[in-house]
Formats: sequence, C-alpha cells, structure tokens
Amino acid sequence: MNSLTQLKPKRLCPGDTIGVITPASPGNLESAKQGILWLENQGFHVKLGKSVNQADGYLAGTDAERAADIHDMFAAPDVDGIICMRGGYGTMRLLEQLDYSLIQCHPKVFVGYSDITALHTSIGQRTGLVTFHGPMVSSDIGNDLTDYTGNALLRAITSAKPLGLIDNPPLFQAPEFIVPGIAEGCLTGGNLSLITSTLGTPYEINTQGKIFCLEDVGEEPYRMDRMLTQLLLAGKLQEAAGIVVGVCADCDPKPDAKPPNIQLEEVLQERLGNLKKPVLYQLHFGHTENQVTLPFGVTAILDTNGLVITETATSC
Repeated sequence: MNSLTQLKPKRLCPGDTIGVITPASPGNLESAKQGILWLENQGFHVKLGKSVNQADGYLAGTDAERAADIHDMFAAPDVDGIICMRGGYGTMRLLEQLDYSLIQCHPKVFVGYSDITALHTSIGQRTGLVTFHGPMVSSDIGNDLTDYTGNALLRAITSAKPLGLIDNPPLFQAPEFIVPGIAEGCLTGGNLSLITSTLGTPYEINTQGKIFCLEDVGEEPYRMDRMLTQLLLAGKLQEAAGIVVGVCADCDPKPDAKPPNIQLEEVLQERLGNLKKPVLYQLHFGHTENQVTLPFGVTAILDTNGLVITETATSC
C-alpha cells in the first residue's frame, strides 16, 4: 500500500459549525439533544445531517442515504468539522460507496469510535486525512459526559499544538507496559472486532511501522484471544512498531464460564508478550466513561513515559 502525505484538518474554533451524522445505527434522540446542547455551550454551531432522524431497521437509513450524508457534510462549505452520533453497526457497508477524492479535497475534523473504526481506516488509508478516535454525540457527549472526556475532545480538535503525553484520568490506574521498549510511528487502530472484520478485504488495516491501538467492549477473554490470533496470523501485530491496548470494558471472564476462563491480561501477555516490541495496556480510550481522543494518522512515541503524541509531519 502506497504511503500518503499526512493531511491535517483545520482545527476548530468557537463559532465554527460541527455537522452531526449517523453512519451506522440510529442514535438516542434525547441524549443527542443533550450532546448538541453541550457542543453549543462550547461555542459551536451544530448542523444535523439527514441520517440523524432516519431509521431503517438497525441502520440510520439506507446505505445510500448514510453515504450521501457523509458526502454532504464533507462537501458543505458551512460545515467545519463532523462528529458521529454513535456507532453500532453499518459503517462497513458504506466503504465501497464513499467518494474518497471528495473527502480528500475537503479535509475536516472527523470524530467517532467503535463501528466508526471502519471509516477511520478507510478514510485515513485512502486520503491521508488525520481523523479523531473520540466521543460521539449521543452515546457519550449527551450521556453524562465526564470532564476528562470533554476536555480531551476539545484539546484534540481545537489545539494546533501536539498533544504530548496522553495519560489516564487522575485517581485512575496509570497505563502499564506489558512489554517495555521504545517505538515511534503513526497512530492507527480502533475497535478490535471491526479491525478483524476487514481482514482479507481491500479495506484491511495497514499496520506497517505504526503504533497500533486496540480496544473493545463486552468480549470475553477467549474471544479477544481469537481476534488477536487472527491478527497474528495475518501478520498485523508483527508489522506494527508498537501496540497500545485500551481498558477493554466488560471484557472480564464470566464467573460461571465452563471451562474456566482466564483473565484478559493473561491473554494479552501470551499473545503480545513475545512480539519483542513495546505493548502498553489499560489506556483509557474507546468504550469507557473516561476516554481520551486519539488523532489517528499523526506521529507518536511509545516509551517508558507512556504514549506521547508528537504530531511530527510525516507520510503514513
């Protein structure tokens, strides 16, 4: 896969307009109202995409409607950035329908996680655009948003300076190294289930020389083992420069599991511990109440200090 020059979107300022779209499953409109109010209280205007008020079974409209909403928001001259309503299911269905040239010609802040992982990977690898793995309007911003999550989002999308050291919230356990070491590379990754689902397709993730970030929710350790093994068999973990694993909420073994299940950290140690590259564990990003916003596509360093985002201009 050819490298693309890093394409950074314009950072947002109060007075800018944020478009809200629903590329996957329908969002909760009541919590969405609270999320929109929070964005407005930060000084932003909000423009709703058509998909916000649509539903087609477990999708927020047909594939064509949701893809058109993405195109409309990137092309709209009065929209400065885009935040997804929620994840759920459906973004993989859009990958062949997207106009990546249009997106590349109109680079904008783009925020989401979970099922949105498929869009982070496909957009980043086809346009070079830096996208943001961070909280969404209905599922996070409008649902008891913590100060840590809100401040991390604003810092990532409004500051022109490198984010520097990424650390967990105060009073929470600091991230720890399963394997110590030093690595430098562009950030990539997202939800483990989505990443493994794209393997063997034209949209599979490129991890060569990257800092590979992984997280998931509600997956028992044996299922995490299976997905990590799939990444190993595909060479994706071996090709990465370093690996960052999130807190992986609700990924503990069930107490009545038969045969007895092992702990997630044991799986990570066994699957990742022999790769001879740094592996950081329990960083708060993704499916967790307190989550940092990660800019995928910028340069970062993994070392004994943890994860340090430097944003050095590079080709990814």
